[in-house]
Amino acid sequence: MAPGALDLPPLAAAFVVGLLGGAHCIGMCGGIMSALSFAVPPSQRSPQRLAGLLLGYNLGRIASYMLAGALVATLGMLAGDVHRVLRLLLQGLAAAMLMLMALYLGGWWRGLSRVEALGRRLWRRLEPFGRRLMPVVRVPQAVALGAVWGWLPCGLVYSMLAWSLAGGDAWRGAALMGAFGLGTLPALLATGAAAHRLAMLVRHPATRTVAALTILAFALWQGWQLAAMLAGGHPHGA
Repeated sequence: MAPGALDLPPLAAAFVVGLLGGAHCIGMCGGIMSALSFAVPPSQRSPQRLAGLLLGYNLGRIASYMLAGALVATLGMLAGDVHRVLRLLLQGLAAAMLMLMALYLGGWWRGLSRVEALGRRLWRRLEPFGRRLMPVVRVPQAVALGAVWGWLPCGLVYSMLAWSLAGGDAWRGAALMGAFGLGTLPALLATGAAAHRLAMLVRHPATRTVAALTILAFALWQGWQLAAMLAGGHPHGA
């Protein structure tokens, strides 16, 4: 595929990963979404204002995801240009990270939580900027806070970034993370709006199992692409 071209199946897959990974998103960011709602003074807590703040927060968060996706995809493209073996390694890393995420979401193995520790040093530097923006009462504040909190250490995000790393170029990496971010919106917006029924559905063990099995299927798909590349083929979307 030509640099800059977008392939719909990976974007759809990234969206579904975000959608089904909502239980993890609620655990990581749900409290922030609720805090945004309750920090607004009661006299200003209209549905329109709350909706604007929640959407602003998520706009900033997804923008950070897309920036990170573009950066790591660029690194992956440069590495792949240096040597074909490096590209194959990146493809394998993407598949492995997705498998770890499936095990994590299914509650079958929590090893991915150790990966989140890799981002804590950066997060310690960014967190003070986020705290200075609270309480959030205006949409620009919400967008800025979302942009900061988009760098919160998260195994699910790291798994998707590993996928972006093997994505081919900056545009595709950004698009992949943007699709993933859009998939996470329903769970986080529902949490921020205190829609407890949806939050409970997302947290339900059956939902987590379906999410885990779906992500595992995506990981196997990535593995198939890697096997085809090793065999000298050119799988669609590689």
